[in-house]
Amino acid sequence: MSLLNVEGLYKTYGEKTLFDHISFHIEPKERIGLIGPNGTGKSTLLKVIAGLESFEEGDITKAGTLDIEFLEQDPEMSGDETILEYVFSGTAPIIQAMKAYEQALANLEHDPQNEVKQEALIRMQNRMDQEDAWNANLSAKTILTKLGVKNVNRRVYALSGGQKRRVAIAKNLIQPAGLLILDEPTNHLDHATIEWLEGYLSQYSGAVILVTHDRYFLNRVANRIYELSQGQLYTYKGNYEVFLEKRAEREAEAQVKETKRQNLLRRELAWLRRGAKARTTKQKARIGRVEELKDQKGLDAKNELYFAIGSHRLGKQVIEAEDITISFPDQTLVERFTDLVLPGDRIGFIGPNGVGKTSLLHCLAGKIKPTTGQLIIGQTVHIGYYTQDHKEMNEELNIIDYIKETAEIVKTADGAIVTAEQMLERFLFPRSMQRTFIRKLSGGERRRLYLLKVLMEEPNVLFLDEPTNDLDTETLSILEDYLEQFPGVVITVSHDRYFLDRVVNRLLVFEGNGRILHFQGAYSDYMEQEKELKLTESERPTDKQIEAAPKKRKKLSYKDQLEWDGIEDRIQDLEEKHQQLEASIAEAGSDFGKIQELMDEQKAVAEELEQAMYRWTELSLMIEELESN
Repeated sequence: MSLLNVEGLYKTYGEKTLFDHISFHIEPKERIGLIGPNGTGKSTLLKVIAGLESFEEGDITKAGTLDIEFLEQDPEMSGDETILEYVFSGTAPIIQAMKAYEQALANLEHDPQNEVKQEALIRMQNRMDQEDAWNANLSAKTILTKLGVKNVNRRVYALSGGQKRRVAIAKNLIQPAGLLILDEPTNHLDHATIEWLEGYLSQYSGAVILVTHDRYFLNRVANRIYELSQGQLYTYKGNYEVFLEKRAEREAEAQVKETKRQNLLRRELAWLRRGAKARTTKQKARIGRVEELKDQKGLDAKNELYFAIGSHRLGKQVIEAEDITISFPDQTLVERFTDLVLPGDRIGFIGPNGVGKTSLLHCLAGKIKPTTGQLIIGQTVHIGYYTQDHKEMNEELNIIDYIKETAEIVKTADGAIVTAEQMLERFLFPRSMQRTFIRKLSGGERRRLYLLKVLMEEPNVLFLDEPTNDLDTETLSILEDYLEQFPGVVITVSHDRYFLDRVVNRLLVFEGNGRILHFQGAYSDYMEQEKELKLTESERPTDKQIEAAPKKRKKLSYKDQLEWDGIEDRIQDLEEKHQQLEASIAEAGSDFGKIQELMDEQKAVAEELEQAMYRWTELSLMIEELESN
């Protein structure tokens, strides 16, 4: 039975039709990726499914008491509650039991000799037993740890934007739900966390529908793709790679039909223009058929960028950084960094959040001064800077006037003239839309417009700070095509692995504590090297083994197979040991010395159980990959 059925959904926004009587259903354990250009209504559709927005026509039916969890792009977290209170704010008894237990545990850690708090913890442990909540609590702690959520007693209003998003994701993953809805879950997450989230969602017990610009993530998580385009919904069974193939087939088929329609229209018009004398019924039927053919909607022209904008001339000297340090009283973000940026460089900054990537980007662009060291920017350098928090737009301007404030025309590398209107078309703003006021644009459409404004400045050095956040996959493809032809230098901070693989040829890897590693190559090359470095000498294959190895591994290694055969029994034993320790703690009565000893042992067992469950996930994914091959 379907979890959710949608029939004939119709909704408009102003003069735009977002959903033109679309129908679909969501099945248990489906992983649905929702894609489409910004402004087509993807986020609105997620909100309609979640029951947060109304619609004009149609019907939505849920199976039984379906629980839905929804992650918004910008979750509201302005209250005085703690992270603990926010994450465990659900009404389900198991969630309330975990919340009370974690609060009692935190209280006792601050005052371990307090007998009242010790007794409160024992009561909460008994409640956890009654709700059979220990496994769920272990899973919740794993989620919080993997998302980097620490100190659960912090107030949510004091968190940064990135921290708030991680806490919001943790809440959504921890709450029991039959349908999980995620709007851009990878925004502001680092590479390691995104890869963990991929694995977690692949094993998630409920169904998932998500919007994301991360194409690797989409390809690895989704088993069905929904494409929203001009009010219509197209569905494809398979991941993002399969979708691209099937969409190409659909568009080719549509092109054949359009060619036939145009040919028939030309024949009918030619016949009518010859001017049959009698106003026969047959002639009237032909006239009616011509009018019907005219009214049929033809294919939209694909807005692809086939040219490179000619930038200002760039000399041999671009940017030189020598022994640069960027520090604050409580932290050193960059320490003694030296680099030489050359013409044609494509540089990507990667690393965890908060380690100084944006700060160094600002410094190299001349926006902030280094604490120590020297920065030299070449005299011919003309910088275009796309920031995460773009400047406030004048919402009373329309799209074309906003772009013309920067330039009315630009020149291609071969000297041809391109107008602002043509550039807008190539960035998915058709002529019919160019007089639209900025206030009517979606957040993603505004980001796309701001990106085009930066490019219209004809820079020869482009600084891009998280350019993939809030942009749709189609816009990203256009940007990537543009950058392939761009004659200048590109320096970007990005967590989008696909974007990095397509755009950059060397990396600056931020390792924390001011350390920055230089790597020559694309992101995937770097990740392969990292995996190699993590191999121990005993695990590293010999030259003979490498020569004899098949192109694709056919089965698990003996060591992995042995581990896989016994890991479920090991997990069961650890779970039983965890429960036995719980019983022993309850039986210890008021012997608080014994209780503390048992709690320490229980914590060690919980950590071992967490590692075993994580390893089980790794091995199961390896087996799935081998079976698919």
